[in-house]
Amino acid sequence: MSRLLAPSQAWLFGRGVDLAVFAGSALVSVGLVLAAPALGAVGDTPLWAWALLVVCVDVAHVWSTLFRTYLDGDEVRRRPGLYVAAPLAAYLLGVLAYLLSPGTFWRLFAYTALFHFIRQQYGWVALYGRKARVPGTERALDAAAIYAATLGPVLWWHAHLPRAFWWFVENDFLSGLPAWVGTGALVLQGLVLAAWVGFQVVRVVRGEGLQVGKVLLVLATWVTWFGGIVLAQDDFAFTVMNVVLHGVPYFALLFRYTRGRLAEGGYGWLGPVMRAGLPGFLGVLCVLAFGEELLWDTLVWHERPLLLGEGGPVLPADVLALVVPLLALPQATHYVLDAFIWKAGRDARLLARLGWTRGASEGSKGGTAPISAVAIPGTAE
Repeated sequence: MSRLLAPSQAWLFGRGVDLAVFAGSALVSVGLVLAAPALGAVGDTPLWAWALLVVCVDVAHVWSTLFRTYLDGDEVRRRPGLYVAAPLAAYLLGVLAYLLSPGTFWRLFAYTALFHFIRQQYGWVALYGRKARVPGTERALDAAAIYAATLGPVLWWHAHLPRAFWWFVENDFLSGLPAWVGTGALVLQGLVLAAWVGFQVVRVVRGEGLQVGKVLLVLATWVTWFGGIVLAQDDFAFTVMNVVLHGVPYFALLFRYTRGRLAEGGYGWLGPVMRAGLPGFLGVLCVLAFGEELLWDTLVWHERPLLLGEGGPVLPADVLALVVPLLALPQATHYVLDAFIWKAGRDARLLARLGWTRGASEGSKGGTAPISAVAIPGTAE
């Protein structure tokens, strides 16, 4: 066993957390889909699943970016231009797109979200490689495996529209791709993943061992993207597979950062709430997420009166052109800021707050190789 696990695991958060947020997220997703008939969740996503998975995972993880940005006064003062320009640019672009047509807005938003989801998975595997100091060829193969695991199902999806689910709204993805392109994408995906698995076998045979966290991440990505797009037959299966693996690891990243920042005396008046630990952290996010969804349903969707109340104004199209991009702004800003806020090479304090400073080690718990600069998930390197 020691030969299998050598040389360094280079866990991101520690053995237990890594296994829980990556492998655990995939297992929970698969379990929920398999249990869907017993849960009464076949077809459209039921209200309880929407509240738990969409609101308290997907929407809440968007709001968690606040703890790295706008809730940290020192950070805002350090880069005020970024924190003013990002939401302003996102809002203006959203309004312009919506004025062209609501379909243009939702299509642009869907493809931006898709890019963000794919890049986050790449970011995690790149971080594993950097912390373990693997050679460039291995990092390239890891990247190919992640992109194959995500883009293969996406191309297949585009070649088999319409499906029983959409990313945001009906027809937000472009249709018309020939079916053979989707088939070819899955064949190529299989070949790339087979090559990647073969390389892992060679590592073990050579006595170099497996980086278990990274291997499970790639496998979890393959299972949830293939299962949630190619195999999924309804909105519930797609939603479960889509949001859990994306949102839960991001919670782990932000919670780790929040603890480090709190130890420095950050967050001011919010400090007592954050000292409540994970319940306080998630509680704040769920309140913000439900507040956002209340506004969406009251002003735009009018779909969930049982949970969010009856009524709400029916807004004219020109007003919606201002309101919809505004309601989408937390998510759009999250997409933009993630390309900037996790570049540790530009902020040495970031590594310390995440517990990834040079020389930091977790010893017998699965220590990480020290790193001095890294691009963290969701960012461009």
